[in-house]
Amino acid sequence: MQTLSLRQFALLVPLTLAWGLNWPVMKLGVADYPPLAFRALSLWLGLPVLGLALVAMKTPFKVPRKQWPELLWLAATNMFVWHACIILAVKALSSGRAAILGYTMPVFSAVIGAVLFSAVLTRRGWVGVGACALGVALLLWHEFTHLAGRPGYVALALIAAATWALGTQLLRHTRIPLPTLTLSFWMTALTAVVMTVLTLLFERSQWRPPGNAAWAAIAYNAVLIFGFAHAAWFYLARGLPPVASTLSVMLIPVLGVFSGALWLGETVYWQDWTAVALMMVAIASVLWPVRASAPQAASAPVRP
Repeated sequence: MQTLSLRQFALLVPLTLAWGLNWPVMKLGVADYPPLAFRALSLWLGLPVLGLALVAMKTPFKVPRKQWPELLWLAATNMFVWHACIILAVKALSSGRAAILGYTMPVFSAVIGAVLFSAVLTRRGWVGVGACALGVALLLWHEFTHLAGRPGYVALALIAAATWALGTQLLRHTRIPLPTLTLSFWMTALTAVVMTVLTLLFERSQWRPPGNAAWAAIAYNAVLIFGFAHAAWFYLARGLPPVASTLSVMLIPVLGVFSGALWLGETVYWQDWTAVALMMVAIASVLWPVRASAPQAASAPVRP
């Protein structure tokens, strides 16, 4: 089993806490505020934080012209679709349920890796895919059987997860010879522009000054999510040992469910508990490192 370096561990722990606790924070932020506008403000305020990090670490901002098409594609798959779809899902669903659905990403990533990048999906991997499908079916069943259910927003969360999974695979295979922090800065800048255009098109009539709760959530997202967590994740995703992604992704939705129940008083149904368990099984099955087989005691003799 691969182990974490001190730097990876130092990034992983605050990343997991920041992302896990952000689910009820986002729910509070969009409770009385347009979700796309909330996302746009968070991105624009987080961008200077990233910029200061580049300056402090003497990381170049410049991106060669020939790298922009791939960078745009990475931004679209890692951030554009994810942030637009998931913030709409958080507005309509409980924060815990949105977290569970959003972090089906590793299972989608395993399937995409097998289909598009010739990664081997083992029998254990297929068991994980089945567990994930069953968990999603439970959540969908609950949405369809309650008059207040929002199955369309469940679908949005799954689209967000699947697109993010594709983006993660593309990021791991990218050949852009730039520091991860540079990529993160420009993907964040591009996403800020996209979210601004979307809120201008669909939410202009709802624009108003944010309240205290919305401002607190925007500040949390600006500093901890866009100023830190995304850059940390992109760094880890480009060279992450499997155990690191396992620990991070397994803990984030659990934190989302429990923090939403404690802070917001969200009801956790048996479907949610079962889905959490199934997602943990699914994610562990596709990400937990396989124990390497013991080397043979002696190799076959080579004939002269």
